[in-house]
Amino acid sequence: MSKKQRDCVTCGGPVGYRDRQHCCRCWRRMKEEAAKAVCGSCGKDRVLQEDTGRCITCSRVCDQCGQSVRAAHNRLCGACRRKAERLADQQPCPRCGKRGYLREETGWCGHCSRPRQDKQPPRTCRECGQLRRHAGLGLCSACWQKHPGRPFIRGEHLRDQLASPPAWLDDFVGHVAARFCVSRACGLITSLGRLLQDEHSNSPQALLERSRRPGRSMGTFAHALEDFFSHRGLALPTDQAERLAAGRRKRRIDAVPGPLRPAVAAFDASRMRAQDRARRAGTRPRSDHTLETALSILRDLARFLTEHRGKNDWALVDVHDIEAFLATSPRARKRRLVVLRQFFRFARSQHIVLIDPTRTLVVKERNGFRGRTLTLDQQRELFRRWTTDDQVHPHEALLGMLALLHGASSTEVRTLKITDIDAATQTVRLGKRPHPVPLDPASWTVLERCLNHRAKWPTANPHVMVTKGTKAGRSPASTAYVSHVLDDCGYPPRMIRSTRLVDLVNTMDPKLVAAAFGMDPQATLIYLADHIDPGRLPDQHQ
Repeated sequence: MSKKQRDCVTCGGPVGYRDRQHCCRCWRRMKEEAAKAVCGSCGKDRVLQEDTGRCITCSRVCDQCGQSVRAAHNRLCGACRRKAERLADQQPCPRCGKRGYLREETGWCGHCSRPRQDKQPPRTCRECGQLRRHAGLGLCSACWQKHPGRPFIRGEHLRDQLASPPAWLDDFVGHVAARFCVSRACGLITSLGRLLQDEHSNSPQALLERSRRPGRSMGTFAHALEDFFSHRGLALPTDQAERLAAGRRKRRIDAVPGPLRPAVAAFDASRMRAQDRARRAGTRPRSDHTLETALSILRDLARFLTEHRGKNDWALVDVHDIEAFLATSPRARKRRLVVLRQFFRFARSQHIVLIDPTRTLVVKERNGFRGRTLTLDQQRELFRRWTTDDQVHPHEALLGMLALLHGASSTEVRTLKITDIDAATQTVRLGKRPHPVPLDPASWTVLERCLNHRAKWPTANPHVMVTKGTKAGRSPASTAYVSHVLDDCGYPPRMIRSTRLVDLVNTMDPKLVAAAFGMDPQATLIYLADHIDPGRLPDQHQ
């Protein structure tokens, strides 16, 4: 028996060893605690295993899923054991070959043992008369897909599904059924049903906003709802055009180099405020195209200054930089200089620059007409093409004939409506012209051909020129479409129209031409730039 040397510093018990400060119990407890560490799985102080780095309880895991296993003799967790027991009871099905629980009465799996619903025997379709499988209403699948009553049947089903269907539901079904094909109309009604059955408001304006798709196009369904609601006064039109214009302006501003971008963005904001003031005051606001063109010119100038002149500050721009930029495109000098003057006046008012570098610059070009015109042989060739060739598209023939013989612009033809045509007098109203325009027999024949082409579309669009994209709405054909209608003939619409205006102004009084076309009197004078009156030549008086 060892002799007591001192008392334990922890518990006060006797210590029998000279070199120790703790008793045997405290010494043993300290050794056990030193061997323990925090387990990474359970977070408790345990003796960690060397192979896993976890405690012995957390080291026992399932061989399949990796979950913890409590019992030391188990290799699988409870869920995997139950799954293995179920799989052990399954056997391959003699019919389908898949593993499953075989039924005693059939010897097959449950899927193969269930009785199948027999298909209906083929019947004669009452539409096409062929012996086919029945789809509905005595029709085969092909005839049922194009049956005109499908949208109305789908509308009735939707009305039965809704607790409180809106009063305009039947009108909308008839609206889409008259403007779209059967399958597209049914799809639009289904999309409307999804909106009406959600938890949001079912007011027309709320439905119209929720139907819009993100991106540059708000979708066919949103266009159909907008046309239906706005025409009946149930909702206001969307701001899709404003959103697209804002996106185009943003892309042009983002293309400006970084150091020069804030001034261009501020200039665009000021122009937008001016456009809004002009719209509220009832004056003529700048169009979106005008604003976008100005931003494009400033973007090109900013790139030119950064890449070719090595300047990253508007305050460093001088008149030589502007002259060098205008020299890159001499034909656009006048338009570019107008925009640059507006921008630098704004920049000087905002103290972005100290001196306007465009103040002393001049246009240096005459105001006369400099466009191209058609020769007499070219006019005859186009006239024969549009009056005798049946392969020419009716829209091309209509735009070409009205421009060649009546000086009609693309906008006048694009916005021409059915109500502007007087069949009794064979006249049409073009744009802002003060008087109806009488049509010659050739032009009237071309117009009738275009009307026959329009009659083949199931459309309620009031315009004469109806395209695939506008047949379901009420808007005119897009500017991009009209600008490419005459691509097959090889001449742009402006060149054909200018030929007619040059001929009329030089053979008649320009004021009479301006009055007949609804133009400003000064607009027709530019076509007299190269005209000389033969009676005023010197040799005529000798």
